[in-house]
Amino acid sequence: MARRPHRLQLYRLVGQEIRRATRNRFGRLTARPEILPRARVTGLVIAPHDLRTSDASLADDIYAGLFVFAGRSLVVSGRSPFDYDPPSPEWADALYGFGWLRHLRAADTALARANARAFVSDFMSGRGDAARASPVPVAARRLISFLCQSPLVLEGADHAFYQAFLKTVGRGARDLEISLRRSAPPQSRLLAAVALTYAGLCCEGIEAILRRATRILVRELDRQILPDGGHRSRDPRFAMELLLDLLPLRQSFLSRSVDPPEALLRAVDRMLPALRLLRHGDASLSHFNGMGVTAADHLATLLVYDGAGTEPLMHGPHSGYARLETGRIVVVCDVGAPPPLSQSRNACAGCLSFELSSGAQRIVVNCGMPASGAELRRMARSTAAHSTATVADASSCRFLGETSGPFGGRLATAWLLARRGPVVLGGPGPVTVERRTEPGASVLAARHDGYLADFGVIHERRWRLASDPDCLDGEDAFLREGRHGGRPRAVAVRFHLHSAVDARAEEAGGITLTLPTGETWLFTAEGADLVIEESVYFAGVVGARRTAQIVLHLTVTDEARVRWRIGRL
Repeated sequence: MARRPHRLQLYRLVGQEIRRATRNRFGRLTARPEILPRARVTGLVIAPHDLRTSDASLADDIYAGLFVFAGRSLVVSGRSPFDYDPPSPEWADALYGFGWLRHLRAADTALARANARAFVSDFMSGRGDAARASPVPVAARRLISFLCQSPLVLEGADHAFYQAFLKTVGRGARDLEISLRRSAPPQSRLLAAVALTYAGLCCEGIEAILRRATRILVRELDRQILPDGGHRSRDPRFAMELLLDLLPLRQSFLSRSVDPPEALLRAVDRMLPALRLLRHGDASLSHFNGMGVTAADHLATLLVYDGAGTEPLMHGPHSGYARLETGRIVVVCDVGAPPPLSQSRNACAGCLSFELSSGAQRIVVNCGMPASGAELRRMARSTAAHSTATVADASSCRFLGETSGPFGGRLATAWLLARRGPVVLGGPGPVTVERRTEPGASVLAARHDGYLADFGVIHERRWRLASDPDCLDGEDAFLREGRHGGRPRAVAVRFHLHSAVDARAEEAGGITLTLPTGETWLFTAEGADLVIEESVYFAGVVGARRTAQIVLHLTVTDEARVRWRIGRL
């Protein structure tokens, strides 16, 4: 049963967007501008260090005309990649962000340098329509990439190319300044502020931008980085990418003999332990709220700054994540409400979902976010793509665009989707969380009301992780409240398995899980019908892969409870 966004909710959002557009169109309605008119870049002073690891072998692929981004590839056959229609929007974002220049720099050859200059020259000459219409995050990434990889691009370049490159950098900074005037979404504002601060530190002739950009950076970091170190979007991927930029930015301040702002230092110190909370033994992050494939080398680089022996944060009460750990066993749980609407473009309906790993092997997972594909990403955000419970095959969150809405709703939805994307319109309220320790075990309990309004169901979940023997005991309770109480509801409790786990039903009951390491685990449950169904793992290193899921089916009329156990044999 799909739920329709309420007409008033849609039109309230339309009103907000109209007011934003009006403020942008008429300067007299806009607060005092924080960005001053254009300035001219006259030289480069420093080139920041790019913490993202590079692969020289990819330089050979690029030289051969093979461009692989976001799970899609394009062979350009001797032409420029900017002459082709992008295989996907995500592929175009990666191309125009120019982060791939670092692979050419790793090759450290005259051919690679000439190749990099040729691609940058193609962009500067205006080849490709997307060059003129890059969204703010892509424009920010491109400016940072040009500054970080300027030694690669400029070594051996003639004066005309050098001046054109400086002009491009200056225009990129000016465009980002303009975007900050136009009420860009919060994450875009933060990325633009980071890129502009880089520009102010690296460039001669636009030094005044540093003061303005730093002021915006401080404000956005204080607003968006939560006290426990999580980002307000609850997106681990965004937090990791942001840290990869903030750490070199901190060093760039020191390289220019300028004290880094306290807000930057505080943000970095808080964010590193928060990432460690979400890390599994396979050196990747949990698949929550937009997280897909983890660049394990990037994460390892970041965690070096946090200290190899640092204990992970066990509970992020503000970002809504919790961790249970004993020996080699790690459980990471989503116990938070959806982020604010303006920060929810990648948010998922995965409240009370969890992931389980033993050493370097994932066992229970969420499906994760695919690299590209609007329909696949919509599926990956649903509750059914997470290891938690669904009621009546519905998600615990309502997404803009999931239905056409009432009369006039189609137009309102289409317009809002164009401006805001598929944001979360509603979902669980504040999630109640309780942690405690028992002899030989850690216990976590939480509840959410995401199904209360439509179905009269409260979902409670309890995890108990013990070390002797290694086992995770769980209980899901479904309580009836409100005007829908008493009407039977179909409930499915899902446990998505990693694609490397082999699941086999046992005649005596239960399901045996065999890991590639040789470990064997047994899943048992009571209070529901236990079946194995097909699933898909979107976050595989080589792309989406077929896998299995364990599903507990039951019908809830009054209160119902399901108990389950995953134990190592």
